[in-house]
Amino acid sequence: MGRVSDAKERLMGAVRELIWEGSYGSTTIDQICEKAGVKKGSFYYFFDSKADLAVAAIDEEWGRRRPELDSLFSPTIPPLDRLRRYCDYCYRVQAEIRSKCGCVLGCPLFSLGSEISTQEDRLQKRIQEILDQKRKYLESAIRDAHATGVVHAPDAAAKARTLFAYYQGLLTEARIHDKLEILRDAVRGTYELLGVKGPEPVPT
Repeated sequence: MGRVSDAKERLMGAVRELIWEGSYGSTTIDQICEKAGVKKGSFYYFFDSKADLAVAAIDEEWGRRRPELDSLFSPTIPPLDRLRRYCDYCYRVQAEIRSKCGCVLGCPLFSLGSEISTQEDRLQKRIQEILDQKRKYLESAIRDAHATGVVHAPDAAAKARTLFAYYQGLLTEARIHDKLEILRDAVRGTYELLGVKGPEPVPT
């Protein structure tokens, strides 16, 4: 098995990769243990079930991603620039993933949440909570953009739900078609959904 000090981390890394590249339903505990180099007995030392492991794994990943989003959506950055930077960030992440595994994988939370929507209640609720937190970043940027007069969005929460659905749709379509180029529409689409007038934004 992996060293005791890192066996838990190996298991979390393995389940993230197996579920994201495959599916939750098709991934077995045996496969997770084999990929992690951890014995099955050690799996049950740390986790009661595959669902418990998945919750821990997405929590750990969210803990790594959240500081990046805090930086992207810093209040010191103009609100429309925050959204543009987020689009660029999503593109870079997917490009790195495609370079590593050979395909576009889209949003792991959205893919997993869609698959288990009628099962694994605790896991599903945690996914919902994290997605809600991610959407709040968009809401804060839209609210500030409205306050500064660059967009008209008096209901920032509703507009954020629309924009978040648009982003997730692009990521899902990019995964289905395995086309990274689909994500290049994100900045333009964001500006159109928000009714931003002016020159076409140039992605960085």
